[in-house]
Amino acid sequence: MKANIVTLPGDGVGPEVTAAAVAVLEAVAAHYGHEFAFDEQLIGGAAIDATGEPLPAAALDACKAADAVLLGAVGGPKWSDPNAPVRPEQGLLALRAALGVYANLRPLTVHPALADLSPLKNGKLKDVDVLFLRELTGGAYFGAKTKGADYATDECRYTEAEVERVTRRAFELARARRRHVTSVDKANVLETSRLWRRTVTRVAAEYPDVTLEHQLVDSMAMLLLTRPASYDVVVTENLFGDILTDEAAALAGSLGLLPSASLGDTNGPSTALRTGLYEPIHGSAPDIAGKGVANPVGTILSVALLLRHSLQLDAEAQAVEAAVDHVLQHGPHTRDIGGNASTAEVRDAVLKALAEHAATHRSDFDGARACG
Repeated sequence: MKANIVTLPGDGVGPEVTAAAVAVLEAVAAHYGHEFAFDEQLIGGAAIDATGEPLPAAALDACKAADAVLLGAVGGPKWSDPNAPVRPEQGLLALRAALGVYANLRPLTVHPALADLSPLKNGKLKDVDVLFLRELTGGAYFGAKTKGADYATDECRYTEAEVERVTRRAFELARARRRHVTSVDKANVLETSRLWRRTVTRVAAEYPDVTLEHQLVDSMAMLLLTRPASYDVVVTENLFGDILTDEAAALAGSLGLLPSASLGDTNGPSTALRTGLYEPIHGSAPDIAGKGVANPVGTILSVALLLRHSLQLDAEAQAVEAAVDHVLQHGPHTRDIGGNASTAEVRDAVLKALAEHAATHRSDFDGARACG
């Protein structure tokens, strides 16, 4: 396969973890006979410094033409003035809207070797396997904003169509998992949440083989910490999803471990997705930027999602996940998960495990390709 992948290293530790992930993609191409071309572009604070814009036109055009986009992180203290007319985060929001990626997938599992890093007792972490779907292009982040001398407003707006499309994606994914969807809203207070609940309930009727439950966001914040293994697919709106998935990251032991995929619709009759956007859920971590100690695992696992969803290379995605699993089990580990390894040392360990996996499973891979 030939694929064009745009990389947006961004700010802080973004360039460091993105470089590690690109090395993994290059290794996948070498081991499995693909051709991946990479096009590095600017976004966020780095783009503001260079061009005055958080998402230059050249970067946006490149992303629209790519098969997939890999993002590092945006933002940092240098650009943190809340009154600044141009901010790094504007570039990311604009990119999501331009690509039409409305469903943000954030898988959460707890690796047994890292369970002691979680603030929860190990007994509560057994069998935790949750897939969060955060609606990504609506709600308060994209609504109209006003500001006066002594007030400010952020409009939270949703349409039925916006809720329906992310809900349908949630139910389709649940069918391939444990067939249970939890929809999170604040329908006892917010009109947008009442629309959300009505729409989710209507769509759920088309999936009688999938169980639906509703939870209010405040109670869900508690339940994620008291019985996280009870959940399969969790779908919610933009702001609630942002908060809940960062809370859930504590279960895994570190923000540095978790990937994400932002997906849109397919290309007409083709099963291939329009350009997907892939990024770790952590931020730019300016306190460790440039030190070579950032955890690249979340970005490398985002590469696995890229291979699976945008390039439809599931065997290769599984190989990357197996390599990461081996490193999490045996080390080395960066300091956020109790070790003292560098970003480069973890990258090299993943590359070694990937090479061993590719060699060991070569016959299985060739057989699957022949059948395909």
